[in-house]
Amino acid sequence: MHNKADKLEAFSRLLDILDELREKCPWDRKQTNESLRPNTIEETYELCEALVKDVPSEICKELGDVLLHVLFYAKIGSEKSQFDIADVCNRLSDKLVFRHPHVFPPQDIEAAGAKILNGTQIDNEGDVAKMWEKIKQVEKDGNKTVLSGVPSALPSLIKAYRIQEKARNVGFDWEDRRQVWDKVKEEISEFEHEVEQDNREQAEHEFGDLLFSLVNAARLYKLNPDNALEHSNQKFIHRFTYLEQKALSQGRKLAEMSLAEMDEIWEEAKAAERDDSKKS
Repeated sequence: MHNKADKLEAFSRLLDILDELREKCPWDRKQTNESLRPNTIEETYELCEALVKDVPSEICKELGDVLLHVLFYAKIGSEKSQFDIADVCNRLSDKLVFRHPHVFPPQDIEAAGAKILNGTQIDNEGDVAKMWEKIKQVEKDGNKTVLSGVPSALPSLIKAYRIQEKARNVGFDWEDRRQVWDKVKEEISEFEHEVEQDNREQAEHEFGDLLFSLVNAARLYKLNPDNALEHSNQKFIHRFTYLEQKALSQGRKLAEMSLAEMDEIWEEAKAAERDDSKKS
């Protein structure tokens, strides 16, 4: 792996390349915060997909694409005399030091973080998360309420998880995680009742409550619901593609097959997955 000097040299080279592109390339010169934003969202999702696949070469490539966007926004900020990449780095560094008084001595930055720590023993990640919530609310430009730090634009499943995490960090949580199952069962019952009554609007509300309770259950059992759902998405895609290709190899169309016939091939796909898992 590279040493620190190599990393700094590579970062400097990237900054120089972006400067030149911004000056000489018509496309790069034309970009604004607004025009880049949709691409940034796309690149972020592509990184997330690479992380799920867990292929190092793809992760490296997608990290580069996301980094390019970070540098591009900083470059635009610099051109407007608002901030530059040094400001971005320094502000991040200051925040990291400020939020880790159990790691960095108070003299490294303002002592407010250390005052909040105030002798509190930090033994695990849960202790750190609880301390962070307190620190964020006293930071300059920090969160004014517990839930204000949850971005409104987050996808709903991730947002639910983050809301619950933040509530937990201030003590609002089940005393025993097994209690969550009573809530899940209650929400299933309420959703089922509204569906049977054909009350679509209320059924949608109850379904949301059910999903929220299932996210809560996942969190309490230390599972990430977004990752879990994406793994299920990929598993379904793999099995359905197997089904589709098997039908095509037989000269048939899925729409012409019975459900029983499709189920038989679906089970083949599951068996093939188990065999592959044993081999690996």
